[in-house]
Amino acid sequence: MNSRHLFLMGGSPPFGQRLGRMFTEFACGSDGKIAILFLEREGWEMYMKKYTSALIPYGARRFCYLPLSPDPAESYLKELMSCSGIIIGGGNTENYRKFIVDSETGECIRTMYMNGIPVAGFSAGALIIPEHCIIPPIDTPKRQHLFLKGLGLIRGCAISVHFTKWNEMENLMAAAGKVNAATGYGIDDDAGVYFHNEIQADDEGSIHIYKNLT
Repeated sequence: MNSRHLFLMGGSPPFGQRLGRMFTEFACGSDGKIAILFLEREGWEMYMKKYTSALIPYGARRFCYLPLSPDPAESYLKELMSCSGIIIGGGNTENYRKFIVDSETGECIRTMYMNGIPVAGFSAGALIIPEHCIIPPIDTPKRQHLFLKGLGLIRGCAISVHFTKWNEMENLMAAAGKVNAATGYGIDDDAGVYFHNEIQADDEGSIHIYKNLT
């Protein structure tokens, strides 16, 4: 079975130096092609530099920008499947979940991840990656704590992003108890956690870990 590489980032891009270098290496460096999945909005072309800026110094040369759609075309999925690394951007978490978890795009990502393609999620992109997509009240229009189906790339944990900025400790502990997660990860802005075969192997920046939460 291929080694699996997962990066959960707590805020907006870019990657930190260490995790950016690792992601680029796992995505085959200058020989690779990295997909960036995002919700299309005005000015998105310039914003992509925030993702690529931390990867280019380590050899990344080719990027594929894929705006999300609830009904992706066959050509879109073919382009995604040709990539050697995947980045899921940040923004409206519920829309990211709808356009990825509930579409063929999500099936492609799961298959690619299991085949060893590294996957990184920033903010909303990180929240949709676990088995349980837990969206805190501050991140929903109706200020509700949502517990939805996620991509399922990692299990047994609860994830909180913008942890300190959003004052998420209480929400993270409650969420971990609700979904019976053994570990809660509170990830600050400018921070990230790297999982190798779904086991935490490295981190960068300020990470808050809670074990045996009930």
